[in-house]
Amino acid sequence: MANNNDNKRGFAAMDEDKQREIASQGGKAAHASGNAHEFDSREAREAGKQSHKNDDKRGRNNE
Repeated sequence: MANNNDNKRGFAAMDEDKQREIASQGGKAAHASGNAHEFDSREAREAGKQSHKNDDKRGRNNE
């Protein structure tokens, strides 16, 4: 079995450009239908704090 996908299936096995294209279409559709969440600057700041609050514990402080 000679493939370059490391036994990945579905979306993960697709070419990165194809993944981006599909994801972009999904994002555009979500915004068009009003289902996409749009962060304001306060929400984005809080999300950033939450996503990085454990970086030192995980050994990511050297990135």
